[in-house]
Amino acid sequence: MGSLHIPESSCSYLLQELKLIWDEVGSDQLERERILLELEQECLEVYKRKVDSANIRRSRLHQALADSEAEFTNLLISLGERSFAGRPEKLTGTLKEQLDTITPALQEMQLRKEVRVNQFKEVQDQIQMISSEIEGHSDHDIVIVNEADLSLKKLEEYQNELQRLHREKNDRLKKAEEYTRTVHDLAATMGMDSAKIITEVHPSLESSNSQHSKNISDSILDRLNHTVALLKDEKMRRLEKLHRLGKALSNLWNLMDTPIEEQQMFTHITKFSASEATGEIPGLGSLTLDTIHEVEAEVERLDQLKASKMKELFLKKKVELEEICKKSHMEMPSSTEMDHIMKLIISGEMDHADLLTSMDERIYRAREEACSRKDIMEKVERWLGACNEERWLEEYNMDENRYSVRRGGHRDLKRAERARIIVNKIPALVELLIAKARSWEEERKKTFLYDEVPLLAMLKEYNLSRQEKEEEKQRQREKKRVQSQIPAEADMDMMVMGSRPSTSSKRIPNRSLNSTFITAAAASTPNTRPCSGYGGIKKLGSSNNPLTHGTSPNTIFRESKKMQIRRMLAHYNHGCSPITADVVSEISATFSGPTSP
Repeated sequence: MGSLHIPESSCSYLLQELKLIWDEVGSDQLERERILLELEQECLEVYKRKVDSANIRRSRLHQALADSEAEFTNLLISLGERSFAGRPEKLTGTLKEQLDTITPALQEMQLRKEVRVNQFKEVQDQIQMISSEIEGHSDHDIVIVNEADLSLKKLEEYQNELQRLHREKNDRLKKAEEYTRTVHDLAATMGMDSAKIITEVHPSLESSNSQHSKNISDSILDRLNHTVALLKDEKMRRLEKLHRLGKALSNLWNLMDTPIEEQQMFTHITKFSASEATGEIPGLGSLTLDTIHEVEAEVERLDQLKASKMKELFLKKKVELEEICKKSHMEMPSSTEMDHIMKLIISGEMDHADLLTSMDERIYRAREEACSRKDIMEKVERWLGACNEERWLEEYNMDENRYSVRRGGHRDLKRAERARIIVNKIPALVELLIAKARSWEEERKKTFLYDEVPLLAMLKEYNLSRQEKEEEKQRQREKKRVQSQIPAEADMDMMVMGSRPSTSSKRIPNRSLNSTFITAAAASTPNTRPCSGYGGIKKLGSSNNPLTHGTSPNTIFRESKKMQIRRMLAHYNHGCSPITADVVSEISATFSGPTSP
């Protein structure tokens, strides 16, 4: 009964009808839920479309309202106004009501802008017309009003500019006359022709006819202004030049004690220094080129005189610097640099004070470096003295008659003793010098030079040469020792042969015995030819002999003699008379050689 009151167009009625149909058809519960879910999704889509449409409409109203407010704000800014009475401070109501409220105020502001633009255009047209007249043009450009700034302040600026142009039109003749008068004054001061200068700008400016109009356009006034500026610059250059020349004259006079009589001719020039400080205007004709040339010639003459005296002073300082460097064996001043300073002095580019400062600074640095080198130089002198003693000792040792009785021999012996003590101290002194020189170089960041030669290189070269001399001395001593053993061995051989008992029936001649020794030595060293003396020992001890490789000469000599003794004993046993035990022991002792090198 309740369903009879539900309208046929409502959703509930339709759902009731759908339920009856499902019951009649016999649809299951899952299908009913699926269909109900589809109905719900379709309803949501319809609602969503309606909501989106409403949102779009609302957004458009918001945008229109925002655009109106932005345009209204821009108009206020452009017109330079802070607010408008017809616009409510706060918009209320719906969006349509707010838009209807701001529209009348916006239209009023648009009308104000149009009126203000016309005012600007009128004033700018007048400004452009007068500017064209002043510049000498018959036409003018189309005026474009800047609508971004239509404030009353800007309009007032344009009106002031218009009034200024009206005044400028009347003031240009006065301005041209002022330029012309300034040109006359400057030309008179510097000795120039003022009429020629003004005529070059424009002939009408120099005309004396009052009825003839003068050209007072911007270009002419600019040229007049430029001409005046050039003349003022020329005046300042001449003033500065005379000021420098005046100071130079004063300095040269004071430096060389010039008499007052010679200064009288140019005393007015020296006053320019004081006039520049006090702002005093120079008189007519005081800045002419002839005056400047006269002063320049005088300054040049005095400069040449000063250059000769500075040259003498420089040479004196140079000699002092060279003496310091020579005394300390330091690097001498560069000739190129000294020549350059001399050229600067001759050309006048170097001042007297700069020369003194430069040379005094060099001398101070040289003295300071010489002081830092003092300790090393004292040891270098000791080392060089020791080297002289070493050379004298070498020459003394080479003298074969040094121990013979002669005049002054005892003094040489005493000096040799002292020289040996000094020479023995050289290695320690050299090492100390190397350490000090390296420390000095690390501290100074430069090479320690002794007479333009690196000291460390000299010391290293000395150590190498000393080492080579020691090695050569060792080789010579070894050579002499080996050579001295050969004749001694030969004498021993003869002594052994002479001590054999006389009861022997057979005597072996000395020559045969020596031949036997040589043959035995040759047989014991295959692939070597027979040799004798020091050469034979060297052959036995050569590196090519596999039996003696790595063996000292003394050992080789002893082994060779032992081999000769064995062969001699075998020779006697095979055909000669027997040798007694005393002879054998004597021979063995004779040729056994020294037990130590």
